[in-house]
Amino acid sequence: DIRRSGFTSVPEALRLAPGVEVARIDANKWSVGIRGFGSRLSRSVLVMIDGRTVYTPLFAGTYWEVQNVMLEDVDRIEVIRGPGGTIWGPNAVNGVINIITKSTKETEGEYVSVAGGNVDQGFLNFRYGGAHGDNLTYRIYTMGFTRGPEYHLDGDNFDDWRSVQAGFRMDWRASARDSVTVQGDLYTEEAGERVSATTYAPPYAQNIDANADLSGGNVVARWRRTLGERSDVQVETYYDRTNRYERNFAENRDTYDVDFLHRLPAPGRQEISWGLSARFSLGIELPVVSGLQFIPARRLDYLFTGFLQDEIALVPDRLVLTLGTKVLRTNFTDTEPAPSARILWMPTAKQSIWAGYTHAIRTPSDADREFALLGLVQVLPSGVPFLARFNPNPNFAPEQLNGYELGYRRLMTKKLFVDVASFYNHYHDLFSEDVEGPAFLEDTPAPVHLLLPAQFRNDLFGYTKGIEIAPEWRPNNIWRLRGSYSFLHMNLAKKPGSAELGTAPIIDGSSPRHEATVESALDLPKSLQLDLTYRYVSALPGLGVPAYSTGDARLAWRFARQFEFSIVGHNLLQPHHFEFSSDPGDLVGIRRSGYLSMAWMK
Repeated sequence: DIRRSGFTSVPEALRLAPGVEVARIDANKWSVGIRGFGSRLSRSVLVMIDGRTVYTPLFAGTYWEVQNVMLEDVDRIEVIRGPGGTIWGPNAVNGVINIITKSTKETEGEYVSVAGGNVDQGFLNFRYGGAHGDNLTYRIYTMGFTRGPEYHLDGDNFDDWRSVQAGFRMDWRASARDSVTVQGDLYTEEAGERVSATTYAPPYAQNIDANADLSGGNVVARWRRTLGERSDVQVETYYDRTNRYERNFAENRDTYDVDFLHRLPAPGRQEISWGLSARFSLGIELPVVSGLQFIPARRLDYLFTGFLQDEIALVPDRLVLTLGTKVLRTNFTDTEPAPSARILWMPTAKQSIWAGYTHAIRTPSDADREFALLGLVQVLPSGVPFLARFNPNPNFAPEQLNGYELGYRRLMTKKLFVDVASFYNHYHDLFSEDVEGPAFLEDTPAPVHLLLPAQFRNDLFGYTKGIEIAPEWRPNNIWRLRGSYSFLHMNLAKKPGSAELGTAPIIDGSSPRHEATVESALDLPKSLQLDLTYRYVSALPGLGVPAYSTGDARLAWRFARQFEFSIVGHNLLQPHHFEFSSDPGDLVGIRRSGYLSMAWMK
């Protein structure tokens, strides 16, 4: 599905999953949400790549522009819609995105692809996989691309993007019971962006167009020992380094993580899983402008978790009950539980009904607790600037969710499958922007200015509810039709007596109420493939983004068994359209685009 979509990035590939809200902000930024709360950093969604968490504790979320994976090496992307805190831990509030790459046994040989177009101006992917004896396989890869800017009303095309990345993976069958995997990546990027910078001195506030210098790397090691038919032990550890240098802030971060998991059968048709994990993440802020800073500049974030789950087959092959809880502690929270209960009933071999309850939390981030942010309201007629400053809040609490789900899946006929999921999520202690008190004149730092003190607090609560329908029909063995429809209703409000500044309507209106997609995949004679997609996304009133419809197309021809030529078009129904607002200034239009690609594999 990923290959046939013609998408070239992980966020774009997530459009294939029902219930996932993907909106492009500009050429190198996305908003990704699951069941609401879409934002650039996706703070309510936990993202993992081969067991390595890429959710940053700095601003709470995922920087999608640096999660570049060679899509030809992806085995699958698991999308867990709804809270997954019991298994996955903190910040898996609205969902989990787990990107899993292929074993090196599946990627032996050579692969090269080159492409170019009007927006995806050029990219090159290379992979080589081999084996040493019967028990050791490996691969190395490198990839690079350059991407042009999207459409800008003011003509300032700030969002061009260039990236180079390389990595390796090794899978070793050490014995009949033991397997070991070691893998790693290195990357460097220049991502054009527009940022706002505010200072106490004139001109007080300005938008800066410049490149963000982004780089980093990681290494991951996993060991698994099989103890029996339904029993094994797994240990995984990783080190991750990220460097961000932007015109309004900069940070270097080192993260160390170790996870242990034990799975074993128990009497009474039970399967028990338990585990422990520890993570340490050291962030160092580098001073750039006075209007945005972390206090202190050097911060150590830590996370300790314990996990226990019991899967009970109440009726073999018919009724399964799963109970579990995660217990966690961070540098910003006391011990917090995240319990869940799920039941799965399979009345026949062709249908299943499931229901679940989960409690999940989003732990405070550095930005919630230790972040000072200055913003310009206006310059008064007297020439005195009126500034608003968000001060650190050491009492910012975890955001809480109680989620309830009900779903049904059925193979209606041999050619028709339907998946329906519904949910009701109740939230409290949600992030809010609050006034601390009345504005006052402040003369330090100079010059004299009128200051409105504010803080990030937990003064929002509310609920979301919705339904997701995803049918698939295969009329014959050469044609497949898939569709999806998602409905979301959000209702957030501030606590009584709160001085909240009006965040709730913006959050409510930042996720589409309706989304619909239709995909057609057709295998034609002469090794031709034709893929067509239509999607509709309703308006985002909180951001001033209108509803839009657009379509994608891909025509591919595989010849001589080793070559594939394809022509791909995205967003074809209009010259440009708007999807989300995050950059300072006018909305960025997402352009109609296309590219030609040639791939060789051996």
